[in-house]
Amino acid sequence: MEISPGTNSFNPAAPRGVVRQEAAAAITSDFDTFLRMLTAQITNQDPLNPISSEQFAVQLATFSGVEQQVRTNQLLEGLVGASGQGDFTQMASWVGMEARAPMLTFYEGQPLSVTPQDPVAGNRHELVAVDQMGNEIWRGRYMPGTGSVLWDGILPDGTTVPHGLYGFQLESFEQDQLVATAPALTYGQVQEVRIDRGGPVLVFTGGVEMYADEVSALRRAAAGPP
Repeated sequence: MEISPGTNSFNPAAPRGVVRQEAAAAITSDFDTFLRMLTAQITNQDPLNPISSEQFAVQLATFSGVEQQVRTNQLLEGLVGASGQGDFTQMASWVGMEARAPMLTFYEGQPLSVTPQDPVAGNRHELVAVDQMGNEIWRGRYMPGTGSVLWDGILPDGTTVPHGLYGFQLESFEQDQLVATAPALTYGQVQEVRIDRGGPVLVFTGGVEMYADEVSALRRAAAGPP
């Protein structure tokens, strides 16, 4: 197969909202406990030896500090929540579009656009295609500066790969020695967007998931075959 110029999933951690809610609940609980303890102390103080004005002032200052901490955290939670909602609303418009990232991409009979990264070493470079398990299925020479290429899914024996997930990498050689390997970028269609503790997460055709900040390009979905 010739290549012609063309025009890894993870386990998300707990959502940010859960972390913020747990932190706010803990602070609110401490505040309520402090208030009950202060009220009980004042109510049950010894009439013959009441709390001094200095101690009372210190405790009131502490009370004020705790209250301010609760309010500050509630305000920050609101700001972060609003920001996250803004990201979600913006990213929701990506559904149905194609985003480019270093990931496995679903092949379903149409050529895939592959963009190798600029090589950092070597005098000979080869683009390698691998299946979902990481097994090499195809390789071809790549000339730096070519830009994006189209991979048609045809193997050296003339057969076409079955529909499924495939990845690409650029291997650089110095003479016959492998000196560098870098993942290539491919386009995948966005099927879902969700908010995760690490930021907006994009779910692509085939179930591949990537953080939105790993995307380097976005385009309208290519029209299917007539």
